[in-house]
Amino acid sequence: QVQLVESGGGLVQPGGSLRLSCVPSGSIFSFYSMAWYLRAPGNQRELVAAITNSNKTNYADSVKGRFTISRDNAKNTVYLQMNSLKLEDTAVYYCNALKQVVTGLRYSYWGQGTQVTVSS
Repeated sequence: QVQLVESGGGLVQPGGSLRLSCVPSGSIFSFYSMAWYLRAPGNQRELVAAITNSNKTNYADSVKGRFTISRDNAKNTVYLQMNSLKLEDTAVYYCNALKQVVTGLRYSYWGQGTQVTVSS
């Protein structure tokens, strides 16, 4: 059973920074991709940033230039560095891991989420 442990959320002022961490129970290299999603009140869960096992990254347009997804192999951790935070960034952020067993067969795993609140 894959578990994803998230941390790093909290309350920050506009313009501030946070770094979210996601530690999977298995090696980060065992996953096809890892990603961060958000769910704000009244909204569907949306992709924020993703990184594949080929080191390709994708970002939502709203966070490009402000957020960075990265890996620390020694700590087996995926990070989301969040800079220049805005009020609209307030949401619960979820870590996602995607495992591909064979072509066409994938399993998706989710963490419990960590709350990010941007408020003055």
